[in-house]
This record gives sequence, structure tokens and C-alpha cells, in this order.
Amino acid sequence: MTFPVLEDKVAIVTGAAMGMGEATARLFAEAKAKVVIADFNEEKGNEVAESIKAAGGQAAFVKVDISKSEDVQAMVKFAVDTFGRLDVAVNNAALTPDDKPVAEFDEDYWNRLMSVDLTGTALCLKYEIKQLEKQGNGGSIINISSVSGFRPQPNNIAYVAAKHGVVGMTKVAAMEYGPKNIRVNSVAPGAIDTPMLRGALEQFGLNEEEYAPQLSLLNRFGAPKEIAQASLWLASDASSYVTGTTIHADAGYTSR
Repeated sequence: MTFPVLEDKVAIVTGAAMGMGEATARLFAEAKAKVVIADFNEEKGNEVAESIKAAGGQAAFVKVDISKSEDVQAMVKFAVDTFGRLDVAVNNAALTPDDKPVAEFDEDYWNRLMSVDLTGTALCLKYEIKQLEKQGNGGSIINISSVSGFRPQPNNIAYVAAKHGVVGMTKVAAMEYGPKNIRVNSVAPGAIDTPMLRGALEQFGLNEEEYAPQLSLLNRFGAPKEIAQASLWLASDASSYVTGTTIHADAGYTSR
């Protein structure tokens, strides 16, 4: 059951056209937030927004490439122009992890992944915080990191580096803006059943039955909505004394 814990709040969710971002946007709408669906995929992003509205929620789509400062600034402006303010942001957009060892990593893909997963998240933080400061009423920002930000994986040097960086940025932002009641936290998902994970399984010739026990004490992949629930709690006033921390939604993977 979802309670209206985000009623009258405006939330941006990046990477909201599919996977964890879509689940988060839908859950936030159920919790009565006005949701900005921000994604590079215009067709699927609009489908999510229209589906939320058809179910009685409030949502609007904006196309964004978070690696571009002007796009991120336009995204925040769109939220304010459309719904009047900004209260919550979930910085979820990211590229698929790389797949080569350190001595062979693809330098072009390194640069592209860093521009989205690291620089893009930093740009979102920058302009979301500017808007929250301007309003003067605080707010909550959730950055989506990964278990790879705590427990490295082989053949993922760019993704691991970027997700470690997201955790660090979260702590810095929380320190700097806590006095203004702007809370900044992160969620570190484990193996979540998304198109990204399914693509990786296919790429490496793996299946859930044999691979899930390696990544989960519960012997299964997580559902996108289970990550969305963690973000919902951090976005709501129920977590009003929580900032600068990470929720590990990983079925115990980083505990062993």
C-alpha cells in the first residue's frame, strides 16, 4: 500500500523511461507527487508520463541528456514552470556498465560513461540544489549509486569508479547543504531485474538461477519497485533526520 507521503511535492526522476527510474516515478505518483519524467528516450518517457496521467496521477515528460549542463538547467526550469517548484529529485540516469579489464578498457566508453554517471549526476545535484536554495524550504535529493560503489566488480573500471564517485558527491553535498535543510542521500541497489541487468546476463551467457545466489543472500534478483520504495522513504518526511548516508538495497551482497 502506498500512502500520500509526497502529496503536494514536486519530484524530478532522471532515467525514468524504464527500469528503476520508471518504477520510482510511478511509485512517487502513487504517493501523490507531481512527477517530472526526465529521460533521453522521448518515446518511452512520454509513454510513462501518459500512463501515470491515465491512472489519475500528475506527470510530465522532459527530454534530457544529463551530461549537458544546458539540458540539466532546462530540466529543472521545466519542473518549476510546469508544477511551480521543486521538492525532491532522484538522480537515477546512468549508462550500462563497461565490460573490459583495466589493461583493455575502452577509452571512448570511459569518457561517455563518466560524462553521464559521474558528471551528469554532479550537474543534476548542482542545479537541483540551486533551485532548492532559491526556494528556501529545504528538500530531498537521492542519488542512485550501486553495490559497485562499495564492492568492486572485475571488468567494470569505469562504472565502479563512477559509482564510488556518486557516493562521495552525496556526502559532500550533504555536508554543505544540511544547514539549509537540503538532505542528500543515496541508494545502492544490488542485482535488480531491469533491462540493463538482463542485457548483461545475455552478454555474459548467464541465467538468474545460477547467478542470483552469487549476488543475493535471498537467492533472487530484486524488483525495481523495491529500490523505488527506498527512494520514496528518503524523499518523504519520514526520513527527516537522515542525510549523507546510503541505503544498501542489495539483499546483503555488501555485508559479506
